[in-house]
Amino acid sequence: MNKYRNDFPLFKAIDEKNSVDNSGLIYLDTAATAQRPYLVLNAMTHFYATQNANPLRGLYSLSERATKAYEDARETVAKFINAPSSREIIFTRNTSEGLNLIANTYGMANVGSGDEVVISIMEHHSNILPWQHVCQTKGATLKFMYVDKESGEIPESEYAKITPKTKIVSLTHVSNVLGTTNPIKKIAEIAHKNGAVMVVDGAQSTPHIKVDVQDLGADFFAMSGHKLCGPMGIGAVWGRLELLEAMPPFLRGGEMIEYVTETGATWAEVPHKFEAGTVSAGDAVGMAAAIRYIQSVGLETITEHDNALAVRLIEGFKKIPHVNIIGNKDGTKRCGIVTFTVDGVHPHDIATLLSEENIAIRAGHHCAQPLGSYLGETATARASLYFYNTEEEIDALIENVAKLRKWSGFKD
Repeated sequence: MNKYRNDFPLFKAIDEKNSVDNSGLIYLDTAATAQRPYLVLNAMTHFYATQNANPLRGLYSLSERATKAYEDARETVAKFINAPSSREIIFTRNTSEGLNLIANTYGMANVGSGDEVVISIMEHHSNILPWQHVCQTKGATLKFMYVDKESGEIPESEYAKITPKTKIVSLTHVSNVLGTTNPIKKIAEIAHKNGAVMVVDGAQSTPHIKVDVQDLGADFFAMSGHKLCGPMGIGAVWGRLELLEAMPPFLRGGEMIEYVTETGATWAEVPHKFEAGTVSAGDAVGMAAAIRYIQSVGLETITEHDNALAVRLIEGFKKIPHVNIIGNKDGTKRCGIVTFTVDGVHPHDIATLLSEENIAIRAGHHCAQPLGSYLGETATARASLYFYNTEEEIDALIENVAKLRKWSGFKD
């Protein structure tokens, strides 16, 4: 797998004044954002250099080429997650905006007083706050399914919280803290039997495992480009066409209309109804290039590699006194995400000390404070792995974590 590192300029970036040298960087924060290969950067440069015009609006050839590039990107996203139609793909800025779009359109229109929305305690804030807002506004109840603290998984007994009162079930596919892959297909079946709609946060799953929204039984699915080697500021929502057509628009303005009068408007067809204003065409092209790149590596290959590195890391951590692994101890169930603490060393200090050794990890609440409170951890350290990471990097992390307590003044 090491050959893929050469595709990423950041790992060998040295600027002209030699003030930046990333050649020795051990980057273990992909769950926050992945690095970008030359192929993605070149695709975006090519778009702006040769196709830069406002898509969808111009009747001249340059605008038509820009429109084709943008719509081709939509088709690439659709095929990546096996959506039935590219019309069901809405480009957004990121997963957070996608989940807000779903909550503020479908949620506000279909949740009422006395209804219930079910999520899990492991959700990212982006899949909590929009549903809190919907429930508070509409007089509904937000219910949480809790996880087993040892396995990091939702016990099946928690599924009973999905009842005929439930209008929406919204779950992360893969937890950004625990690395847990939730059984979306099984939960979606329960949701549908109770008349509820299934919303899936796919920010962490799409970079690591093969996703098929039809097989999952999802009704909505949100994802980000920057998590899977694409640019920041672009993401996508997939939704079943009949649901999208019945939903009101999220934002209002240019391009999302069919006709405007002084007193009202009619909306453009899906997906353009949800894409107001000038679109992020260059970023969409970059996201599509990233998807094609990941497909060339192979998601099965990525999954196998991520799992092998996670197993290596967890087994190494188990041998170090005072290191506590948060969640499941089986690396094959972590989707490349390993969260941990070290007795007596604050997670922020862990990240700072490791940074001195040129190792980049994440520390904090990871935008999942309710989960931290439930686990009794206000902050944790997180190493998130990807196919461009190596066994040597994992060994370096293990070696340096073993020194953290000594560096912090402890004698054991």
